[in-house]
Amino acid sequence: MIASLPSIDLLAGSGRTPWHRASALTKLLLVLGIVGLAVFTPSLRLLAALAALALALAVSARVPAKLVATALAYPSMIALVFVVASWDGAWGPAARLLLRPTTSSLAALWLVATTPYPDLFAPISRLLPRAIGDGLFITYRALFELIGRAERMWRSLRIRGGGRVPARQRLGAAGDGLATLVLYAFERSQRLYATMHLRGHSGRICGCRHYAELTRADLLVGATALAVAAMGVTLGGAS
Repeated sequence: MIASLPSIDLLAGSGRTPWHRASALTKLLLVLGIVGLAVFTPSLRLLAALAALALALAVSARVPAKLVATALAYPSMIALVFVVASWDGAWGPAARLLLRPTTSSLAALWLVATTPYPDLFAPISRLLPRAIGDGLFITYRALFELIGRAERMWRSLRIRGGGRVPARQRLGAAGDGLATLVLYAFERSQRLYATMHLRGHSGRICGCRHYAELTRADLLVGATALAVAAMGVTLGGAS
């Protein structure tokens, strides 16, 4: 999943669907509603409807099938462990355990794939303490730098025949590579901090204000929120 983050980030900034034009705040509220219902509802029919809606959102946002499959696979594998551990022969509880994380994962994928990270972190940073909000913002951005560095290092190792050496030597090379990444991350953070001060850092990193600017595309988000509310009312009591 970590390797898919650059693709998600690129899609969020270059997408041209109505979801990409909607404000970050309304999309964030919609996802919170979907995830809240998915986590707390006992209704299997409502869970199935929410899962179908989350999948439709991801497809309509033109999220690549590979990313959708990844968003479904990781929570499903973890949920299967709990299904096997608590299996009592009933399919209902097992289906709930599988649908809750997969629905939440698809909804979160749709959100991050349609919202550039500055807009996404802007409302979140205003609910958290300043140090935590700014730390999350910097960590998310720096993660892509480390992913790119690790990919280049792994490619260089393969070109130089690292895949044909004994396993012990490969473990040693992996340890050296990890140490290099740690040192690179430390040096990168120092350069970033110095650059921020040179450019007049005022204590608040993400000062985005347009995350709450409503557009016509937000009408579509509002209509989807009404559909989610209708699902909750009509299917919430079903088992």
